[in-house]
Amino acid sequence: MTTNRAAETVERALAASTSSDCVVLVEEVSSANLRWANNTLTTNGFTVQLRATVIAVVDGAAATVRREGVTTESVGDLVALADHAARLAPRAEDATALVEGSCDLTWGEETESLDVATLAALLEPLEGAIDAVRSRDELLFGYAEQELATTHVGTSRGLRARSVVPTGRIELNSKSSDMERSAWWSQSLDLRHAPDLRGAVDELSVRLDWQRRRLDLAAGHYDTLLPPNAVADFMTFLYRTASALDAVEGRTVFRGSGGGTRLGERLTDVSVSMTSDPNDPLDASMRCSPVVLAFESDAMSSVFDNGLALSPTSWITDGTLTGLVQTRHSATLTGLACTPFVDNLRLTVAEPSATSSEELVGTLGRGLLATSLWYMRVVDPQTLLLTGLTRDGLYMVEGGEVTGSVNNFRFNESPVELIARIIGSTPTGRATSREFAKYFNRTAMPSLVIEGFNMSSVSQAQ
Repeated sequence: MTTNRAAETVERALAASTSSDCVVLVEEVSSANLRWANNTLTTNGFTVQLRATVIAVVDGAAATVRREGVTTESVGDLVALADHAARLAPRAEDATALVEGSCDLTWGEETESLDVATLAALLEPLEGAIDAVRSRDELLFGYAEQELATTHVGTSRGLRARSVVPTGRIELNSKSSDMERSAWWSQSLDLRHAPDLRGAVDELSVRLDWQRRRLDLAAGHYDTLLPPNAVADFMTFLYRTASALDAVEGRTVFRGSGGGTRLGERLTDVSVSMTSDPNDPLDASMRCSPVVLAFESDAMSSVFDNGLALSPTSWITDGTLTGLVQTRHSATLTGLACTPFVDNLRLTVAEPSATSSEELVGTLGRGLLATSLWYMRVVDPQTLLLTGLTRDGLYMVEGGEVTGSVNNFRFNESPVELIARIIGSTPTGRATSREFAKYFNRTAMPSLVIEGFNMSSVSQAQ
């Protein structure tokens, strides 16, 4: 869109509503992507999506109707459906007054959109990376996507807010020509600017060379180095289950032993902190919506909180649990501060033991380097025990050097317990969770060495 039709659609929807209260969100999402396989570009794509969500409120009952492709002219039909549904709905458990607010100064600005040329800056670095891989008789596969999401939210209480969030990520998978060896790398970054891919494919080539020597290893507990992407896998699970309401009701690892929550409890003697900040001061690519954008109500969000301003929040401070996700409604039930979910996450260790992952490898006497985790799932919510598989490169470290690759494992670990067994770390850097990259992209993590990581059984996965 070249004009702010989204803002106009919000205004028309609010004017058409016959409910006592109304919230309207209009999302404009443009996305460009590239795929390559066997050292050859295979496909490229470009999409534009327009989604409108109307939340009608009648005497505390709320109904949500969402539809793709709604226009300024047709949004009235969507509002009528929401109004009708709200009159038939029971009172919402999280019913509360809508957020009062003012108008965002950027509300009337034109909406920026990506186009088919968005990833042009990626083509030359990608060509150079493919040439380098081809010269080593290796194969490169991968995917790149750049997205730009602009969301307008307006309410019948006068609030008008606008969020513009770019999201980019790239994945590389190098394989030996016989397809017997495989290594994976990913990063979240703005692909509208040329990324340095040569260093990434060179690193993958080193990992493929490590895999020329294969070692068989039995299941057991091993000191294990997790790079930032693997740490992001674990910490994202922790964050996305950190609901204060669920904890109070005894459904999660954050329940208190005598009732209530574990807030104020020291989780680890390591000086580790986990924070979120919508206006992250250290990395612009970490910045996210400055207000709550809630399309449905659950333990982590409330449609009545739409437009609520977000603030920097510390979830874990120097090893102590200091925050759980709260809506305004759950805060009244728990008696705790309202700390809404923020769409980014940063983990830091106060005094890193190494400056880089490579240096951290050198501190391991005997252990494992797990470059990639896969298919992680919750086994026990009460302890947040997770299971998953290693994939695309698990390596033996002996005397501070990688000596070969080992067979894959299924692992069983809880992120709450992992942070209590940190015996090595690096400074924090941008990370991309393999499990959540599409849905929770903005994470920054250190590399961590975990004492006695539980590789519970040998996996036959290659």
